[in-house]
Amino acid sequence: MYAITTLARLCRSRLWGAAVVAISLAAGAPAVVHAAGKTSECSPKAAQTAAQKRACANPKATKAVATSKSGAKRAAATPVARETTSAKAGGKARKLAAVEDDGPAAKKVAVKRVVYKNGKRRVVTSYRTVNFAPQAPERLSTGRAFGLHETPDVLALRSSVAYVVDERTGESLFDKNSQAVLPIASISKLMTAMVSLDAGVPMTDVMEVTDEDRDYEKGTGSRLSVGSRLSREDMLHIALMSSENRAAAALSRYFPGGRPAFLAAMNAKAKQLGMNDTHFNDPTGLSSQNVSSARDLVKMVKAAYQYPMIRRFSTDSNYDVHTGRRELHYVSTNHLIGHSGWEIGLQKTGYINEAGQCLVMQANVEGRPVIMILLDSTGKYSRFADATRVRKWLLEGGGVTPQRTAGTTPTAQVATNNGHAL
Repeated sequence: MYAITTLARLCRSRLWGAAVVAISLAAGAPAVVHAAGKTSECSPKAAQTAAQKRACANPKATKAVATSKSGAKRAAATPVARETTSAKAGGKARKLAAVEDDGPAAKKVAVKRVVYKNGKRRVVTSYRTVNFAPQAPERLSTGRAFGLHETPDVLALRSSVAYVVDERTGESLFDKNSQAVLPIASISKLMTAMVSLDAGVPMTDVMEVTDEDRDYEKGTGSRLSVGSRLSREDMLHIALMSSENRAAAALSRYFPGGRPAFLAAMNAKAKQLGMNDTHFNDPTGLSSQNVSSARDLVKMVKAAYQYPMIRRFSTDSNYDVHTGRRELHYVSTNHLIGHSGWEIGLQKTGYINEAGQCLVMQANVEGRPVIMILLDSTGKYSRFADATRVRKWLLEGGGVTPQRTAGTTPTAQVATNNGHAL
């Protein structure tokens, strides 16, 4: 009977010890002692591994390690509610940090929606964070890149280049960087018009816009879709008045000998007029390699003024054309056309990023014919404001003594940015 009782007690002790060993191993303790205290793993026979031997040599350290690891396990096993709250707080912190890191690339916007509850209308406003592309850095025109815009002048013009000449006498009335060689954008179309008219081809000939007339340099669009058909006269009209690029491109392509011959004729005409600072690389002005100086442009404006059709088309305020597909209404790119007080005999605007805002005009100021050249102006309407300042200055007696500013000799012919011709 005693043997049976002792055997049962030993079995219970062994089972309980096995359970303690399993729990301790799960907790990560390197060495444990059976709960019954009958047999120790620190016995010479049980200590098989180096870790077990180290644990047996220093049982106090082993106990401390076991206690710390068990505490870590208990700390990890926090309540679910506390873990969820911590996760939410962490998520909010991460969102706030993301907004702060993104700076101007992230902002909160209000979203309003209308809801009806119990038959009553309510406007509910919620907020959400959205990302947006940061503003691209400003691309400088060639004149500004070379510092021409900083040249002071008595009229505080926003144009880097300003040159005003008495048409009858050729006297220089106002001179700011007139010798600087810069991209001229669609001012080029005045030469395109002269070369087209010099060819002596019928103005009633119908021309069709093709893929060859599309802008593959800047990627600009056009209201003249491929397949549009217009007379040479209509093409010239909208090219001068509204700076229609595909119309100018079609004029060059239908030139006897094609576009290469047309470009050669443009440069030959420039040389004939004594425009030694001028070069044309395309008929539209979209190329930044179309360059000239204000002094050369005075010569081109004088020559273009001798063509009645160029005078009439460039100063027209609006014009309708039928492309064979639809009717298109065009308006002038010059906001001074038709403006009270202005008597403009010829004009042309121009713009690409490299050239800035440009304007050339022949105008009468109290019966005095003058030619104004304004290049590389900043701001969409600043070239027209500059022209108004020059006119007011002339009306107040300016121009009696020629105004010449510092920095009238630098040249600049380098340009890399993209833009649109006007």
